[in-house]
Parts: sequence; C-alpha cells; structure tokens
Amino acid sequence: MAKTGGDPRAATTPALSSLDFALDRGSPVPLYYQLAQQLEAAIEHGVLAPGNLLGNEIDLSVRLGLSRPTVRQAIQSLVDKGLLVRRRGVGTQVVHSQVKRPLELSSLYDDLEAAGQGPATRVVRNEDVPASADVAAALGIAEGSQVTLLERLRSTHGQPVAFLCNYLPAGLLDLDTPRLESTGLYRMMRTAGITLHSARQTIGARSATSEEAALLDEPEGAALLTMQRTAYDDTGRPVEYGTHIYRASRYAFDFQLLVRP
Repeated sequence: MAKTGGDPRAATTPALSSLDFALDRGSPVPLYYQLAQQLEAAIEHGVLAPGNLLGNEIDLSVRLGLSRPTVRQAIQSLVDKGLLVRRRGVGTQVVHSQVKRPLELSSLYDDLEAAGQGPATRVVRNEDVPASADVAAALGIAEGSQVTLLERLRSTHGQPVAFLCNYLPAGLLDLDTPRLESTGLYRMMRTAGITLHSARQTIGARSATSEEAALLDEPEGAALLTMQRTAYDDTGRPVEYGTHIYRASRYAFDFQLLVRP
C-alpha cells in the first residue's frame, strides 16, 4: 500500500489499489480525461465510496505511468464536479457521486434506491391548503379547492440532494408522514392502486435563494436545477403536480436523443 507524504491517514485505499485503469495512450482522448472518467465511474458504481482516499498525486502518477500534471488535472476535474475534495493533512477524498436521473416518469426515491444511493426523506410539510391558480390549472380543479401539499427534503449519504414540493387532489390517498419518510410518493400511489401513465415536465435552472441554500447546504446563489411536472393516471386524470429543485453540484438529468429519420 503506497504512503502519502508519511501520513498514514492519507494512505491509498484498498478500493483504489484494486482498480484497473484502461488508459489508451494512442487515443485522441486526453489521458487526464480518460482517468477522470474512470475514477468518476468507480465513484458512481460505489467501488470508491464516500470517505475513501485516493492517495497523493505522485503515488498515483508513478503507479499509472502518467505525468503528475496529468493526474492533477484529472483529480481537479472531479474536485470541480464536487465528487472529490482535497483535505489538508488527509489527502484527496471521495465525497459522493452525482445522481444521474433518467428523463422518464419515475420517482426520485426509486431512482436513488436503484442506484444504491440510500435515499432518506424528511417531511417538512404535509397538510391541506387552498389551491393557487397555477396548482388548480395543473390539477384541473377550481381555484381555492383543497389540495394536499407535501414538502420533502431528499438526501443521500447524509447530504441533501433535492427539495420536493408536491400537490395532490385532497383525499386521493392516505399520505401518512412516517410512510412518506420511509418510501417514495409514486410507490405509495402504486400501492393504493393508482396507475401512473404519463406526465408533462419542464426542466430549468436558476440560482438558490437564501432559504433554499440553507435547506440544500449550498451557498446562496448556487446553481439549482428545477423541474415542474404534472402526472396523469391511466384514465387521464391529473393526480400530482410537483415543483422540485435539485443541487446542480450533485444532480443531473440523463437522457438519450434520437435522430428522426
């Protein structure tokens, strides 16, 4: 096991030592980028877990036969993405993986669980409120009608990822707070016999307000991804309207584009 500057706390982790890096020196793809992509994949798949240490740049460059600037550039690109952090006296450490969510009708809870991210939920609000004009229009009800408002903070590895605000027609299903903190909303709908069929969704981006920044552990003005979604059941009835915000440093939408023939 390689040492890092004589500090045993910064020793290269067994997880990193066991990784096999396939670097193609004849490829037009820069070596730093190849290394960064493979490290990122290891983080995403849990081979490198939060808290694992990478060791110092000299050890890694010797092991891989790369120049130190190449290794430094690869590591810095992942530091910039928020996947690694440099800690004085410790070394370069894995922080977390970025959540990449497919652009389809699924719940964040299910996606995180399927990715092995260990989702956790804190319910901030669960109460009936009068529907605003926007909510009423999305759910196809009269303005001022009662709807159930849910506000939840979703986290992985102890770090907040998203703040979810959902509106549902009052009485649609039993929204028990302890259950909402142990499972996903869409899973509760399926259990209640509600079949989700389609949705209209809009994705955007903006800066975090001071309140949002405090909730998501980001600095005020940090980049947020936004999503508005109206989901429909198999009868065409609107059953949920959501306005969500996600930490851009930890979250991305992932989708495939096809060329129309």
